[in-house]
Amino acid sequence: MKPIFYVLMLFALVSCKPTKKQEAAEVNDLYSNSWIQEIKLDNGKKWQANSETNEGVLKMQNSIKDFSSNTLEGYYELAEKLNVDKNYVIKNCTMKGDSHDNLHVWLLPLIAKLDALSEANTIEEAAKLKQSIEENINEYADYFN
Repeated sequence: MKPIFYVLMLFALVSCKPTKKQEAAEVNDLYSNSWIQEIKLDNGKKWQANSETNEGVLKMQNSIKDFSSNTLEGYYELAEKLNVDKNYVIKNCTMKGDSHDNLHVWLLPLIAKLDALSEANTIEEAAKLKQSIEENINEYADYFN
């Protein structure tokens, strides 16, 4: 009976581990903005966002625009600054209902990208993530007022 138990446990551990294909898909999602396929408009119009959310997004846009470093440390500092700006959005968001749900469609991939930027291993990886983050942030205006 014990050998069967160990085989089943080993199978469970192996099957829970993401495959290389799944890991590659997750990494590609960081560089793309596939969330655009999920987000909705408010009957063809932009969602109304509270002013603090808009202010936080503007802070993120300015942090990206002001970035000029070409070192990993600089990218890590950018990730830290963007996280502060993102946390401002989260802390001050008063949106409810569908507008709030769609904000999460926009925000959750951004959070993953910021986490990845803070752990980037190369300048090339960091630059690619920064570009994806910038696109993500700039797309906000297409969905929210």
